[in-house]
Amino acid sequence: MAFGVKREELVKWKKKVSRGEIAFLTHFWLDDRFPGCDTVTKVGCSDLDKLKAWGEKHGLKGQWIHHDPRYPHFDLFGHRQYEILKKEGQWNQIEHFSLHKK
Repeated sequence: MAFGVKREELVKWKKKVSRGEIAFLTHFWLDDRFPGCDTVTKVGCSDLDKLKAWGEKHGLKGQWIHHDPRYPHFDLFGHRQYEILKKEGQWNQIEHFSLHKK
């Protein structure tokens, strides 16, 4: 279950992904399969080669891409989420979701 994301943020993320840009969207998220994780960051890009190369730079495997027909993306959560957001300079998302305190 996803919550805590504004419609304008989602629209902006979708537009960036559709243009072939690497785009970040973090929101609150609860899933019993991942206890202790209450946020997820979706890193999307419609250019699959670009998305795969971006993921490899961060130690992510291409087979981890969620192949959504319109918005392919990686799902990041937990320690990996924080470390990648930090490397990418996504400080607003880190601060907004208090990821540095987890």
